[in-house]
Amino acid sequence: MPDAQRTELEAAAFRRLVSHLQEHTEVQNIDLMNLAGFCRNCLSKWYRAEAQERGLELSDPEAREIIYGMPYEEWKSKYQSGPKQDHK
Repeated sequence: MPDAQRTELEAAAFRRLVSHLQEHTEVQNIDLMNLAGFCRNCLSKWYRAEAQERGLELSDPEAREIIYGMPYEEWKSKYQSGPKQDHK
């Protein structure tokens, strides 16, 4: 498979994962961390790190909004359950 095609497929799969996580707000970050070893915050940090490697400035709040589909604080107030389960 050509590199460009592989990159295109990987990007599409990533977008699908992000969309899936945005749709399934009942899944808490702590659950993701316990089961998979990563959460939405991890994805946003990886996204930000990749942007920075390419010379693009992206703040933590901007990266989180891309992954969460809304400002992080808004997501937490709407969907985070239980005691503060914030994986930084």
